[in-house]
Amino acid sequence: MLIQHREITHPDVTALVLAAEDELFTRYPGTTRSPLDPHARFVVAYVLSRPVGCGALVVSSPGVGEIRRLFVSPAHRRAGVARRILAALERRATAQGWDSIILETGVNQPEAITLFDSSGYQRTEPYGRYIDNPYSVCFAKKMVRS
Repeated sequence: MLIQHREITHPDVTALVLAAEDELFTRYPGTTRSPLDPHARFVVAYVLSRPVGCGALVVSSPGVGEIRRLFVSPAHRRAGVARRILAALERRATAQGWDSIILETGVNQPEAITLFDSSGYQRTEPYGRYIDNPYSVCFAKKMVRS
């Protein structure tokens, strides 16, 4: 598996984000497409040169990054791809000097909740647009600098 930094306009990012949103539509009926943050910094996971997953970091507030758009194609789940993407995003956040990371997932994504619980993230109160969203589960993690 290879993890590569990709621009927001890269065709592999576009394809993976669309696949992620399509899946969210089935898990959360009534969901609509949301625009990408133009400042998002993506990584894409490749297996045998094929894009199989992605994730992005955006600045949430000074010293705090937010993980967005973490997705792995169904055929490559339960193979450690999401964990590798998460680790790459954490390394990037640490390299940028961020103190912590926040993220949101949903109640209908138990595999994501398990990943974050097992990766040192702590559940936290909903933030920003997730306040009062009954489907949101929010997490935070302090970054450890070496």
